[in-house]
Amino acid sequence: MLSVDAPMAPWIIGAVLVALVGLLILRAVRRDRREYHLFKRYRSTKRRQRMLRKWLLESFAWLGGAAGILLLLVWQFIGPMLEQVERWPAMVALRDAIESGGSLVRGFIIGGAIGLVVFLLFLLIRAGKEPHDEIETLGDIQALLPRNRAELKYGWLLSLNAGVVEELLFRLALPAALFAVTGNALVAVVVSLVVFGAMHAYQGIGGVLGTLVFGAVLMVLFLATGSILWPIIVHALFDLRSLVLIPMVIGKVHRVV
Repeated sequence: MLSVDAPMAPWIIGAVLVALVGLLILRAVRRDRREYHLFKRYRSTKRRQRMLRKWLLESFAWLGGAAGILLLLVWQFIGPMLEQVERWPAMVALRDAIESGGSLVRGFIIGGAIGLVVFLLFLLIRAGKEPHDEIETLGDIQALLPRNRAELKYGWLLSLNAGVVEELLFRLALPAALFAVTGNALVAVVVSLVVFGAMHAYQGIGGVLGTLVFGAVLMVLFLATGSILWPIIVHALFDLRSLVLIPMVIGKVHRVV
């Protein structure tokens, strides 16, 4: 763990950061796109399961390992980064609104979130009663959707894994590393969001743009609460909605052996 005041800290972290981000983007643009293109041609459940298992293990080891290494280097920079964010006019206004509104504002936010979830569930249940030739998705992720009960477990595992390792890396470790190098929290946030979007290049332009927006929402949640736990939960739930709930409600995949 490097000290905030260590003269060589920005250089060491910068070198690690350049190597890591370069490998992540290169892997996403070349290898991930090639493997996903191949995966879309698979018809056998066993072949699909082998690839899903491979992606799950690689994501856990690669992204999770990268997050762990960066966090060991930049843990001391997370606090100063959040302190700088708290001085942003938008964050000051949000904090003042919450403090002045007290329980009323918090209740409104919680009630709105619960209402949105209930509304989405209602739409899903209603959609499940109507015939569908294809499940609508944002970005090219149709091939990832489980087709039967055997593949459904990977929807669960991939969703939970993404919620944990991607949030630790892209919402916590990477911004802190960028802040350690630049000293600018805004640059750290924006660049980490761009890298997060680029990592989903295999989903096409729609997937990249959707990922950028979703990543921005998760980043606001992290910066507003100061806790990475909430983005992890929201990310995992969103992916569970896409890879488990929608295929079950609309596609009835849990009934297909």
